[in-house]
Amino acid sequence: MAPGEPRTFQAYLDGPQRRYSCRHCQAHLASHDALVSKSFQGSQGRAYLFDSVVNVGWGPAQQRVLLTGLHAVADIHCQRCRTPLGWRYEQAYESSQKYKEGKFIIELSHMVKDNGWD
Repeated sequence: MAPGEPRTFQAYLDGPQRRYSCRHCQAHLASHDALVSKSFQGSQGRAYLFDSVVNVGWGPAQQRVLLTGLHAVADIHCQRCRTPLGWRYEQAYESSQKYKEGKFIIELSHMVKDNGWD
């Protein structure tokens, strides 16, 4: 299966863990345990960086100059409702930014917290 290719199933993050879901269709996106940082900026506002996500597809990588320099990124979307969510870092060209490679940015405006948040 090619990266970002549609799947015929939806993944569920079971158990008592806190998780993030798509604001538009409530598909699970990531567990709180996968959260790397809350200090990111998306194209439309604040965003979180995650190690891993579910129910997300992505397109081809494109080079973009972001706040932290040149990166190759692929736009990501909710696999269920197709809403654009953010991007996946494919390659970072500066050594101080290499930790982002393979990680995902999801903008706060497209996700909600659910299951176990106080």
